Amino acid sequence: MKKVRLGILGIGNMGSGHIQNIQKGLCPEIQLSAVADWDLSRIQWAEENIDSAVLKFASAEEMMDSGTIDAILIAVPHYDHPKYTISALRKGIHVMCEKPAGVYTEQVLEMNREAEMHSDLIFGMMFNQRTNCIYRKMRELVQSGKYGQIRRTSWIITNWYRPQAYYDSGNWRATWSGEGGGVLLNQCPHNLDLWQWICGMPVKVECHMKFGKWHDIEVEDDVTAYVEYANGATGTFITSTGDTPGTNRFEITMDGAKLTAEDGKLRVWELEQAEPEFSRQNIKAFGTPAYTLIEPETDGKNPQHAGVLNAFAAAILRGEPLVADGKEGIFGLTLSNAMHLSQWLNRPIDLPLDPVLFHSELMKRVAISRRKIAKKNIQVGDFSSSFGGDKK
Repeated sequence: MKKVRLGILGIGNMGSGHIQNIQKGLCPEIQLSAVADWDLSRIQWAEENIDSAVLKFASAEEMMDSGTIDAILIAVPHYDHPKYTISALRKGIHVMCEKPAGVYTEQVLEMNREAEMHSDLIFGMMFNQRTNCIYRKMRELVQSGKYGQIRRTSWIITNWYRPQAYYDSGNWRATWSGEGGGVLLNQCPHNLDLWQWICGMPVKVECHMKFGKWHDIEVEDDVTAYVEYANGATGTFITSTGDTPGTNRFEITMDGAKLTAEDGKLRVWELEQAEPEFSRQNIKAFGTPAYTLIEPETDGKNPQHAGVLNAFAAAILRGEPLVADGKEGIFGLTLSNAMHLSQWLNRPIDLPLDPVLFHSELMKRVAISRRKIAKKNIQVGDFSSSFGGDKK
């Protein structure tokens, strides 16, 4: 069987997790051919934990120019995702990019334009939560038209608790210059992607966020956002790294049903009569539509990161569909950027977003950003121990 020769750029938390999945045989159509990292301690880790046949490089350019890889998985700091995606595409290399697509939409638009110019190459985004059967079923039901239009969406996702030690473990963490944002850009890209993937993009965003409310950091660690959709529906998105125990509840109210995803279960309250029709016909002052609570059957599959890589290999080898096209990475990032811009300018932001305005405002923060010296006594554990939870 032919395999895709993969090179992994960046072998920290995420990169090392991908390596372990491949080494466990979870990606049978992928051959790990090379890895690259600037950090010599990570190269040393690779020497000790990866087969000697896998080449180790100290730079992305060396690995991409080596002729030993067909595809690259980019797992470096956020600001560099578009840079290396563009470089790889120009060298004729297929790309799988870790989330987020970038830090600001201006650079991601450039990346997407480059991808359009290389349509013969496969470009995917590591949105592994799209493989979760709960969210796939939720999207199917919402977009089927069975329940009419969306009326309200609400996601409270506060189970991202991080103590101060987490932020003290690296000088790039939670800084405008090193990371480009906080909980929205580091912890929530999957949720923002799923929100728009299932419900569609809003047309207006208004946000209130706090910077360093719960921690000694520059960036946001507490966010409450309100959005409006083209059909008049509204939505809220609430997240924080300061709540414990946290909550993860995604709720969608539609004309004919209410859907919730919580505690690993999808529940649907199906109305016997859609609310608009019931309201017109009902003659009881306190009447309410009858409903049935169901738990829709799913296929039970949730292959996560390995599933995304397997689809990536299948797309390269046989033209099969990706889990997420790389160009779709801009949507969730647009929501994140709009939330930041709303707070910075103290006003609602209409979408599509002005990418130049956002970049200008971000660079003002980067200019005064101060990276802290990481504390050496922080216990960070094994680099890949938290891979399954997407903890970066």
